[in-house]
Amino acid sequence: MAQTKRLLIISALLASLLFIAACQGKTAPNEEPVASAETEENKEGTQDEIPVAASDIEGMLAQQPGELVEAHMDPEIEAARTVNFTQYMNYYDKDFKEVMEKELPSYFQGQKDLDSEQIYNYLVHQLGSGQYQTLYDQLLAIEHGFEMPELPEGEDEVEMAKRSKTNVVILMDASGSMKAEIAGKSRMQLAKEAIGKFTEGLDDEVNVSLLAYGHKGAGTEADRELSCTTVEAVYPLSGLDQTGFQKSLDSFQASGWTPLAGAIEEALDILEPYGNEEYRNIVYIVSDGIETCGGDPVAAAKLLHESNIEAKVNIIGFDVDDEGQNHLKQVAEAGGGQYATVRDEAGFEEVLVKKWKPSIFQVIGQQGVKLHESVHFKEDLINTYSLLTNLSDREAVRISDAAYLLKRNELIDEEVAQQVIERAKEMKELRNSHFKEIVEQKEAEAEAAKQEIDQKVEEWKAKW
Repeated sequence: MAQTKRLLIISALLASLLFIAACQGKTAPNEEPVASAETEENKEGTQDEIPVAASDIEGMLAQQPGELVEAHMDPEIEAARTVNFTQYMNYYDKDFKEVMEKELPSYFQGQKDLDSEQIYNYLVHQLGSGQYQTLYDQLLAIEHGFEMPELPEGEDEVEMAKRSKTNVVILMDASGSMKAEIAGKSRMQLAKEAIGKFTEGLDDEVNVSLLAYGHKGAGTEADRELSCTTVEAVYPLSGLDQTGFQKSLDSFQASGWTPLAGAIEEALDILEPYGNEEYRNIVYIVSDGIETCGGDPVAAAKLLHESNIEAKVNIIGFDVDDEGQNHLKQVAEAGGGQYATVRDEAGFEEVLVKKWKPSIFQVIGQQGVKLHESVHFKEDLINTYSLLTNLSDREAVRISDAAYLLKRNELIDEEVAQQVIERAKEMKELRNSHFKEIVEQKEAEAEAAKQEIDQKVEEWKAKW
């Protein structure tokens, strides 16, 4: 009887243990584990998370950079200019293909039944360029900038135009702060190079003078008076001799304080004999800061502009802080001119060489649109267009190479791979065709403007 009772107790304990094991989710030895609802849900959601790749221009321009491109490729390398083609290809062949081979196959091992459209969506999501919109906006913003010259009408005006001469006086800040360097060159060096290019493009009829100020002393309190009272016409007002002018540019270096008002007053003394009825008088100032010699450059500029010579005072503020910018803007406004801030060599050339070159169109022998103006416009246009097509071509190649990679790894078949490659090619051609249309439209507009200007100038010249 006791033996029977013990057997009943042992059986009850075994039944309890089996029940507990079942409640804890343990599987029997020959039973397949059941996937949780959460696992199935995540697996199904993977493809849903991939955005549909754009098939129109607007959508492709706005697309975000592919995840692998954003993580592993410098934007400057991706859009490297055609002349630096090897910069992109060396990185792509040596490094980025290795990233694709490592990262792309794992996704497709868990996604066996994707069609070509889904595969293309994923590859754009990983390998697409995200730089189209920025460069496209730059392309749209490029303008030819050709302007109709001022053509005097009436015999008296034309006779005056025949006698008209232009005087350009350049005031160069040579204070000690101009020694500061930007990208390996001093502000002074950059300013001198830009002024040299500016004067190279002036017409033969223009008289030029170069004044240096702040180039004496060493910036100490002891030599402040010397620095503040010395403004020197290193190139006296005369016709431009480029060799002599360059020697004048090289004759001084950044050194002392900043007598800006005194330099403007000296410009007035130089230009005073040249009244506005026979001369156009323009003053250009290059400075990196405010007056430090106690003068009043606003009053000096106002006096210069309102005198009988009516000179305009244009100022380039070079890498100037907020206080300096506000000060120099007031001087330019008082002088009836313009103010511009530049930060580097390219900014200098854009403002001084391209925008502020004087329009000497009152001379009867003047041309219409000059060759260098057309060249600058076409260079800007073609350079930006080339960057866009580089991005477009390289995106298509990345996607095609990825399709071949997946085919070699037997993750997609030959037919699907070719469909993906054709889609990449089709989108590339759509992008590039649109970019080309924009360029051709802008070139046509520029040519029409040039022809109109040139024709009117020739008609005017023939008339007088």
